[in-house]
Amino acid sequence: MTENPNYSDRYFSEHFLGSPVMVILRGLPPAETVRLCERAVELGLSLIEVPVQSEATFESLRAAIAWGQSTGHEVGAGTITSVALLRQVADAGATFTVAPGSDLAVMTESDALQLPHLPGVGTATEVHHALVAGFRWQKAFPAAALGTNWISAMHGPFPAVKFVATGGITAANAGGFLQAGAGAVSLGSAFATSDGAGVRALSNR
Repeated sequence: MTENPNYSDRYFSEHFLGSPVMVILRGLPPAETVRLCERAVELGLSLIEVPVQSEATFESLRAAIAWGQSTGHEVGAGTITSVALLRQVADAGATFTVAPGSDLAVMTESDALQLPHLPGVGTATEVHHALVAGFRWQKAFPAAALGTNWISAMHGPFPAVKFVATGGITAANAGGFLQAGAGAVSLGSAFATSDGAGVRALSNR
């Protein structure tokens, strides 16, 4: 197992210390993406992910990155499934990346680029492989299907891992995942309609 935390570990530890909540803005037009970026900041969230799966979503990512660069906020790219895509979003100015799985080539390249990366895991084998590669922060996906018990169970053999519960997370159920030991949670489609007070309460935990 890797003894020295890599660049991703330091990055996510620092940012989730201030607020254990990330927002995912998937498949929205550029203007709406930027509007929700502004709402996220107003509610105290420090990390914003914009998944990229088509040229249209790249337009939204670029708009969010431009907003982040002008306001001093962190905007990352999600659904990174190849080294080529990793390099493309790095060139676009993404400050971190998130993946649905734990691809060793992507993890290795992200560390070489010093671009913080959050690999996705859903089994003990994937957790182990990501940890051996040096990634202590991992995206537990799909979290709602895995359940809070999965989080607490994985902490038995992998006490050092910090899970970011992602997939089906709402302001209503997020607290249960944090109580189960998740290091952070991600609010996706539920964010746009979430009660602001509920989101703010999560960000202040």
